[in-house]
Amino acid sequence: MAKAKPVEELTYEEAFADLEAVVAALESADHPLEESLALFERGQALARRCAELLEKAELKVQQLTGDGELSEFEE
Repeated sequence: MAKAKPVEELTYEEAFADLEAVVAALESADHPLEESLALFERGQALARRCAELLEKAELKVQQLTGDGELSEFEE
């Protein structure tokens, strides 16, 4: 795997795309154990980053709507 950008510097879209690539690489099972462990570790960090960014976005939406709950979308 090429030199990757630090997880904490990734946007949600970058982290999600990287996570998809990690999952695909792990599913191929063509890696030595050490590399598989490194991929798994990065995948865990990427999953945490995505969850963190989604949580921040949810909090921002709650602040913008002025209440503690997300509003249902009405067409």
